Amino acid sequence: MPLLFAMLRLGATLLLALPALAFASQATAPTAPAAIVAAADHHQHLFSPGIIAFIAPKPGSDALREIPVTELIALLDEAGIRRAAVMSTAYMYGRPSRVVEDEYARVKAENDWTAAQVAKYPQRLRTFCGFNPLKDYALAELERCAAHPQLRTGIKMHFGNSDVQLDKPEHVARLKEVFRAANRHRMAIAVHMRASISLERPYGEAQARAFLEQLMPEATRTMVQVAHFAGSGPGYEDPPANEVMRVLAEAAARKDPNTCNLYFDVASIATPDMSQAHAREMVERIRQVGADKILYGSDAATPTNMKPREAWAAFRALPLTEAERKRIAGNVAAYLR
Repeated sequence: MPLLFAMLRLGATLLLALPALAFASQATAPTAPAAIVAAADHHQHLFSPGIIAFIAPKPGSDALREIPVTELIALLDEAGIRRAAVMSTAYMYGRPSRVVEDEYARVKAENDWTAAQVAKYPQRLRTFCGFNPLKDYALAELERCAAHPQLRTGIKMHFGNSDVQLDKPEHVARLKEVFRAANRHRMAIAVHMRASISLERPYGEAQARAFLEQLMPEATRTMVQVAHFAGSGPGYEDPPANEVMRVLAEAAARKDPNTCNLYFDVASIATPDMSQAHAREMVERIRQVGADKILYGSDAATPTNMKPREAWAAFRALPLTEAERKRIAGNVAAYLR
């Protein structure tokens, strides 16, 4: 009997202790670290019905189509991204190989359409005004955008689409005027710097130095965002762009004063099929530039490009340290704050 009572008391004690043991186990169990998510996407586009009609893409599964702001917001939500910069594609009307009736009117209409879309989400989105900087109306459109409540954020230039050639003195002279005007209004400057691929324009060290030494000194009061890591994407395989990025990254690493206001977005450059060698090279360039100067971006969610969530996963796969990933994920350009 004494043995039976002792066993019953022990059983009761263990039953009473079970909740406490369970609580202690829960309290000390390690929790999985929260996934790092980019705070902002610094390179997005919308496509209006007008610009799609102008481009007139051939039918097919990879055909460019209209992207309204509601679709962009849904994609950002899917990725957990709160803020985004929307770059107007109005510069497409200024492509030199096309003859466009009422060109400037259509440029203004596209910029205004993009601004109206973005205005629906004022806490999350900002708009950049787009135009071909070599056109006669370029400075007039910049001034108009500077006075617009949405478009005054910044300007977007696409050197490839506009056939800007940095080895031509007259092009550089015109770009200086545009940079000065944007700087005066403190409008951010986003540049798709990659020269035309289809026209096989020169693009390498000479063009990088022209940009750095002749244009960057004009941006003393605003930031300049070089898109696509000086390439075009999707993907990293672009030797001329890699050469340009090398020159700019080395200048940043040695603290060249002309890189003080220079930032780089990584839109559509890191991809799931990226080679290890290219991934290592991209990380090397990121470290030369400094993680604080890298802006995450994914580019438009077209059929041939990744969506924001997929693009962020591809970027996270780069052999960066966790501290570097966190720093880049948390970077938010001044124009989005």
